Amino acid sequence: MTTRTDRAPLPDPPSTGSSTPGSGDSPGGDHRRIAPAASKQWWVLTTRALRTMARNGELVVAVIAPVVFGLGFYLPLKFVMQLQGIDYAQFLMPIIVLQSMAFTAISAAQLAASEASTGLTTRMQTMPVVAGIPMLARLAAGTVRSIVSLIAAIGFGYAIGFRFSAGFGQAALFCATALAISVLLCLGADAIGSLSKSPEATSQALTLPQLILGMLSCGFVPESGFPEWIRPFVRNQPISQFSFAMRDMAQDGVTWEVFRPSAFWMIGLAVVCLPAALWATTRRG
Repeated sequence: MTTRTDRAPLPDPPSTGSSTPGSGDSPGGDHRRIAPAASKQWWVLTTRALRTMARNGELVVAVIAPVVFGLGFYLPLKFVMQLQGIDYAQFLMPIIVLQSMAFTAISAAQLAASEASTGLTTRMQTMPVVAGIPMLARLAAGTVRSIVSLIAAIGFGYAIGFRFSAGFGQAALFCATALAISVLLCLGADAIGSLSKSPEATSQALTLPQLILGMLSCGFVPESGFPEWIRPFVRNQPISQFSFAMRDMAQDGVTWEVFRPSAFWMIGLAVVCLPAALWATTRRG
């Protein structure tokens, strides 16, 4: 018997070398799933949150709320304050802005609670979404709402006689302080909303404290309008300190001595609210 030596050669076995998928050895060889960049994730979630706000009419409320809130206090108290020699439009403006920022925080808490209650937060934790991006997206959407509300509040203030008398730099500091306070409040509210998972309960829990602190502050009336026994609390609580600083920014320019308590309050809020918001939005279960 003779052996055939003209048989066609067998194909080479698959390579087991060091080449990796997607290295360009063959077209279509890369089947790995690439997660979108964090910036793109943030942008998509931010625009989604803004669309939700627009659809629910929250941006319209952001314009109307400071006007309604301001009129509710300006009209009844204007003439009483004039008798005391107080320009009430100038005096009232900081608390109108601060309350508008507080309303934004309540909206942020409701959004976080809604996403947690519908399972969206849990779903995003199972997807290749960078930790913290959903919270940052909600924060960005809340900042947009705050800017809209701030513009509406200042517009209302100018309509009733408020003016920035200390120059552009102090006016910019006024607006920057208001937005910084809004961001800090939104961080704390986001943590509460993420943990509660109930938009209704979250709204009720946050509305009462901000109204109490607002009423027991020097934002609506001077310290002399309160009984002696409660004046230390009224004078030193954060809403009053923010009002003092922002009033000076609009009037004659704020000094460091007046602004320092506000700066310390904001640092304290950042130390508490930022870690709480990050923990609440990234925890599982």
